[in-house]
Amino acid sequence: MNSIETKTYTVHFNSTGYKALNQYIDKHYFSKVFVLVDTNTHEFCLATFMSHLKTHIDIEIIEIEAGEQYKTIETCVGVWNALSELNADRKSLLLNLGGGVVTDLGGFVASTFKRGIKYINIPTSLLAMVDASVGGKNGVDLGAVKNQIGVINSGDMVLIDTSFLDTLPQNHLKSGLAEMLKHGLIKDRVYFETLTDLSKLTLNDLDALIYDSVIIKKNIVLEDPKEQGVRKHLNFGHTLGHAIESYFLESESKQELLHGEAIAIGMILECYLSAELLGFSKNDLESISKAINSIYKPVQFKDEDYAPIIELLKYDKKNEHGNVNFVLLEAIGQPKIDCLVSNELIIEAFKYYNSLVV
Repeated sequence: MNSIETKTYTVHFNSTGYKALNQYIDKHYFSKVFVLVDTNTHEFCLATFMSHLKTHIDIEIIEIEAGEQYKTIETCVGVWNALSELNADRKSLLLNLGGGVVTDLGGFVASTFKRGIKYINIPTSLLAMVDASVGGKNGVDLGAVKNQIGVINSGDMVLIDTSFLDTLPQNHLKSGLAEMLKHGLIKDRVYFETLTDLSKLTLNDLDALIYDSVIIKKNIVLEDPKEQGVRKHLNFGHTLGHAIESYFLESESKQELLHGEAIAIGMILECYLSAELLGFSKNDLESISKAINSIYKPVQFKDEDYAPIIELLKYDKKNEHGNVNFVLLEAIGQPKIDCLVSNELIIEAFKYYNSLVV
C-alpha cells in the first residue's frame, strides 16, 4: 500500500513503515528512544516490533496497564516520572505501540513532557489504525468522562502494521470496525455497505478498507485540523456513544462496553434522531440498524438509565454556550453539525433501539 501524506506527517504501512522509521531514527540523532506499551502489547506485539527496529541508540520500554480505565492523568504522571528517571531529554523520541489508549495517552505525554518531544504512533488495534492514531488528537479521560484533557498535536509519523491485527480478539476487531462504519455513513454509502457484508471480506480486503478509512479521516482533518467545522463530522455516533461508554464504565451494575460497541449503539440512536429531525430515510434507518445489530450484541436499556446518560451529554466536547450539539445525517454521506435535540426525543431514540432487541 502506498504511504499517505498529510501536511505534517506520513502514514506508512507494513514493511515500508519499518524502513521509513529506521531512516527517520537514523536521520535525527536522538539521545534515547522510548517505547510505550501496555501489558497486552508488551506480551503480544513488542518482540515483533523490536525485531524490525534497527538502531544503536539506547531503547527503554515503559509499560502501563491495559484498558480504558487507565487512560488517566495518574497514568501520565507515572510515564512522565519514568521518562525523567530514565534521563529522557528534549532530544528523546517516544514510540507509542498500542491501541487507542496507548496512542492517545502517549501522544499527550510526548506533547507535554519538557514542553514537547517527538513521538510516533504504531497502532496495534483496528480502532487505533483507522481512528485514534491519525489526526493528532491526544489526551486522557477525566474520571469516566471521555477525552476531557488533551491537545491536538500530530506525531512525526504513523506506522500501521496490519499483522498486529492477528493478536486481537474478535470483539476488539469489531470495536475498530465501528469507526470504519462511521466513515461510511458520513462519507460513502458503498463503503458502508461493503463493510456490513463481513462474510465476503478477506484479510486483503481489510487492508484495503483500512487504507480507505485512513484516507477519509485524513482528508477531513486536512480540511479542518482544529475541529471548527467539518471535522466535527467524525463525531457522528459519538455524542450519545461516548455518554453510553462513560455510563457503563462507571456503573457497578453494568458490564463495560468497548469504545466501538458504544459507538455502534450511538450510531443507531443518532440515525433515529436524524430521521425524526432531518428527514433521514426511514428505510436507511432500518437497514443500518439491522446491519449494526447483526455485528454487535444489542444492549437492553432500562428507564433508569436514560437520565444519567443524558446528564453525561453535558461533557461532550462539541458543546457550546450550554447547548449539546449533535452531528446528525440528512442522508448517508451528508452530515449536519450543531443539531439540537430535546431530552424527550433522546429517550424516544432509546425506546426505538430497545424495540430492536429481541
